[in-house]
Amino acid sequence: MVARVIRWPVSLLMFCCTLGIGLVAAQKPEAMSAQELARRIDEHYNRLQSLRANFTEQYDGLGMHRSESGTMLLRKPGRMRWEYASTPGKVFVLDGKFAWFYAPGETQVQRIRASELDDLRSPLRFLLGHTKIEDELEGLRIATQEQGASPSGYILTGVPKGQQKRIAKLTLTAAEDGAIEEISIDELDGARTVFEFSKEVQNAPISPAAFHFTPPPNIPVVDALPPV
Repeated sequence: MVARVIRWPVSLLMFCCTLGIGLVAAQKPEAMSAQELARRIDEHYNRLQSLRANFTEQYDGLGMHRSESGTMLLRKPGRMRWEYASTPGKVFVLDGKFAWFYAPGETQVQRIRASELDDLRSPLRFLLGHTKIEDELEGLRIATQEQGASPSGYILTGVPKGQQKRIAKLTLTAAEDGAIEEISIDELDGARTVFEFSKEVQNAPISPAAFHFTPPPNIPVVDALPPV
């Protein structure tokens, strides 16, 4: 039960946040190094204080396909809220101390300490600007987007350190200014989770109340086990 509940937001958390589109002089795609792109992504999100964006989330694995969408809110320090428009009432909230998972029809609210979140959601922490990509990923490589994609897009791949036994590859697709357009996570068991982001609003005015979670009446709160 815990593994199932933990997996859906697994399709959803990790770190990154920044402001100031300090567009650096345009370079040809082949001139951009992996280290330079990683630096631009870090700088883009490290400058932000808050962020609002639309997201789509797709999961393929274990013989199933799931596609969902909604709105993501971020606010420093360490706050996140994912509201699923495709499943009204389904939320993932990180209030800085705890992460809360709930979907309508569930008999429990899952809660876990924020300090214990170190699983497939970890790449999403890039969005909170808490990390330095070069310290988080090994084997960094860069490529231009495939033919037909935006010519300003770049693809950065690597493997999250400490998760080599679970993740085969993490891919970040980013614009030239470092804004992340897509995060994909390929697991060793063949499962794949993809997040796409659009309509980003940097330093959006977001009330702190958005990151408070109140369990529905008569729904018990259960402390979930840390992800394996």
